[in-house]
Amino acid sequence: MDAPAESPELTWSAQFTVAHPSRSLPGDKILLPPSALEQILAAAPVVTVDSDQRHITSFDPFNPYTFNAERQARAQYQDRHQQLPHPLTFRLVNPDNGRLVYAGIREFSAEEGQIVLSTFLSEALGIKGTSTTSSRDGSPDSGSDDVIVDEAGHVALNGTDATRITVHAQQLPKGTFVKLRPLEAGYDPEDWKSLLEEYLRSNFTTLTNGEVLVVNGGRASGGKREEFRFLVDGFKPEGDGICVVDTDLEVDIEALNEEQARETLKHIAAKAQRAPGTNKGSSVGGKLDIFRPQEGQILEGEYVDYELSSWDRSQGLEISLKALEEDDDLDLLVSPYSSRQRVRPREDEYVFADFSGRYPARIRLQPSNVELEDAEAIWISIRAYPSQSASTQPKSFQLQASIFDPSLRPPTQSNGVSEAQPNPGEVQCKNCNQWVPQSSLFLHENFCLRNNIICPQGCGQVFQKRSPEFQNHWHCPHDSFTGNSTQARHKHDAVFHSPQSCSSCGLEFPSIPTLSHHKTTTLPQEGDPNEPPSAELLLSGLTPHELADGGRTTECHLCNKIVRFRDMETHLRHHDLERFSRPIPRLCRNINCGRTQDGVSKTGDTRAGTRKGQGPGNEVGLCSVCFGPLYVSLHDPEGKALRRRVERRYLSQLLTGCGKAWCKNEYCRSGRKNTGQGDSAVATKDAIPMVKPFLDGMDGKGYSTPLHFCTDEGSQQRRNLAGLLSAEPSIDGKGGYSMEWCVAALEAENGDLDKARAWLKGWAPQRSESS
Repeated sequence: MDAPAESPELTWSAQFTVAHPSRSLPGDKILLPPSALEQILAAAPVVTVDSDQRHITSFDPFNPYTFNAERQARAQYQDRHQQLPHPLTFRLVNPDNGRLVYAGIREFSAEEGQIVLSTFLSEALGIKGTSTTSSRDGSPDSGSDDVIVDEAGHVALNGTDATRITVHAQQLPKGTFVKLRPLEAGYDPEDWKSLLEEYLRSNFTTLTNGEVLVVNGGRASGGKREEFRFLVDGFKPEGDGICVVDTDLEVDIEALNEEQARETLKHIAAKAQRAPGTNKGSSVGGKLDIFRPQEGQILEGEYVDYELSSWDRSQGLEISLKALEEDDDLDLLVSPYSSRQRVRPREDEYVFADFSGRYPARIRLQPSNVELEDAEAIWISIRAYPSQSASTQPKSFQLQASIFDPSLRPPTQSNGVSEAQPNPGEVQCKNCNQWVPQSSLFLHENFCLRNNIICPQGCGQVFQKRSPEFQNHWHCPHDSFTGNSTQARHKHDAVFHSPQSCSSCGLEFPSIPTLSHHKTTTLPQEGDPNEPPSAELLLSGLTPHELADGGRTTECHLCNKIVRFRDMETHLRHHDLERFSRPIPRLCRNINCGRTQDGVSKTGDTRAGTRKGQGPGNEVGLCSVCFGPLYVSLHDPEGKALRRRVERRYLSQLLTGCGKAWCKNEYCRSGRKNTGQGDSAVATKDAIPMVKPFLDGMDGKGYSTPLHFCTDEGSQQRRNLAGLLSAEPSIDGKGGYSMEWCVAALEAENGDLDKARAWLKGWAPQRSESS
C-alpha cells in the first residue's frame, strides 16, 4: 500500500514589534494581529483529493443509488481546497542575539504590527519586560508609560522601539518522547509528576530543545510558591522542537548529574521517614469523636485533617486545640462541609480560624450560626506554622470537640485571666492583679515589685523583668494584637498585614482573612468585589464563582463537542429536545434482520446512511443488504418481476434451505432443522399457499406484510437481542424503549449490549408506560 503523500508546508514569515502585554499569557502562547491571520490564510497550502479514492464507505458499483452518490462526492472533492495545519506553530527569532524558540498561537487580537509574548517566550528570546518608568529627561516618573528592555540594551516605550521579532510559520512533528532534567536536587517524582502533566497540557503547544520549564507547585514554607525547574534535553523525533498537542508524549525524567541523583535519593528517603503516620511524620488525622480528645503530632508547614460528622446541633460546639509545648506555633482552622464549602480548611481558604498561638486555641460555634446551615460535617485542620529556623521534629498536640454552654463558662478578662471571685481574707496585688492572702500581701508586693512588671502599654500582661518574653513583647500598631516573640510578630504581619492575590481571579486583598472570605463566599471573582454584578452574571442565573469557573471547557459525552461548563446544562437540554423530535428508525421488513433501512450513527442520527447515499434504494422496505439479492436492472414499474423473485427466494429456502448452522428462519429448511422441526423439505404444493399472503401484501405501495429471508449471523443475533432489550424496563424504571430504537441501538454499537443501553439512554425517547 502506498504511503500517504505529505501535506504541503505552510510558508509564511513576518516581523513584528514586541508589545507590552496587557494580560498574562500562559506557556508558549503569542498574540498576533488580525492581518497576520489574513496573510496566513492567503499563504495556506492547496490540497487536492485523489480522484481514485472512494468517498462512500459502502460503495456498490451495481447499485445505482450508491453509484450516483459516489460520482457526486468525487466531483465535489476533486476541487482544490486551502488547508491550515493544526495546530498552528511558529518559530520566533530575535535578530539581535540569534535566539530562537517555538510557540503556539493564542489569539489574533494584537495591535497591528505588534506581537505579544508570554513571559516564558520573552525570557527565552532575551527580552525582559519591566515596570521601570522614566520621564522625558530620564528622571524617574511614576506617571510615564511602561518600558521594555532587551539583552542588547534596546529600550522601548510601549514597545514602539523594541527589538523586532521575526515570526516564521513552521509545522513541527508530533512528539513521542521528551527528556527533562531537574535543575535542582531533591525533587520527589510524586511532587511534580501530576503538576508537570497538567502544566504541559494546559499551557504548551510546542517544546523547544534547551529551554527551561518553570512549573508552579503548591505554597511552600514562608508563604511563597514552590517552583520546579526542568531543562528540556532531547526529543523523539530528533530536532529543535516538537508539537505536544494531540499526541501520546512519553516523558523521561533524568537527573542532571550523579551528585544530583544522590541528593534526590536522600531527599526521597528522608521524606519517606517523615511520611504521615510514622514516628517522625505528621499524624494521619481522621474522624473526631465529640466525647474523646484526639492526640497527634505535626511537622512544620503541614496539615492534619479531622472530620466531625456527628454532634448535637441544638447546642453550641467548642473546638479546642492545645500544644503540649508552649513554644510550638499551631493554628486551628475550621470549615463546615456543605454545598457552599467543599474543600478542606487551608491557610488562605477557611471559614473560622485561630492564629493567635495562645493555648488552648478555641473556636466556639453557636447553633444559630448561619454557616452551620445544611452542614453535613465539620472539617477541622491543624497547621504548624513554619518557624524562622526550620525544624524537622514533629510537634505534639491535643484536639477536642465538646458541647459549649456559655452559662457554664466563667467570665474572663481581655488578657484571658479568669475573673474568679476571691476567697475571704484575700486582697488583689496592684502590680500583678493576683489575689493573695491579706497576711502575706507585704511580702508578696516586695517580691513582685522587684521582679515583675506589668505591660506599660496597657495590655495587662505581667512579665518577669529580665525574661525573654518581656524583651520581645510587642503591640501591633494596626490592631489590638500582642505577642511575646519575634516569630509571633512575623506571623501576625504575614497573616493580617501582607497583601494577598487570589490565584483564581487575580484580585488583590490586604490580608489572608479577607482573601479567605473571598474564596469561601459568593463574592464576585471577576472584577471589583465592590462593583454591582455584571449583566452576564444576572442573565446566567449562576453564582459569580460558577460563572468564573464555568468559562473552562469540557467534552460532551454524547456528541464529543467542546462545551463550556456553564453552558453544559443548556447543551444537554438541546440533546433532550433532539431526542423527542428525532424521526423513529424504520426497520427492515425482513423480521430476521437486525438492521434499519436508513442506517444509524453512534451520534443518534436515524437517517445517517440515507444522508450519505447509502439508503435502501427500494420501496419494498428492505435494507440494502436484504434487497441486494432481489435487485436487477430490469425496468419493472408494476413490480411483477420483483414478486417473482421474492417467490423464488421463498421456495428456494423452503425446498433446499440456506445451509447455515446459525439460521433460525422458520421459512427455511435449514432454520427448521436448527430449531428442531425436522429436516424435511416442504412440498411445492404446500409452499405456494404459505408464500401467497406475503406476495399479496406487495400489491400497490403498502407492503404491509413482513418478509422472512435468511440473513447473516450477526444481524440475526442483533434482532434477537433487540427483542430482549425491548422487554427490559429502562434504568430509571419507566416504560423502556420500543423495538425500533433497540434495533437501531444495537446496529449503531455493532451488537454490544452495554453500549447499546448507553446509546438508548443518550439518544432514544422512552415509550409511554401504557404502550
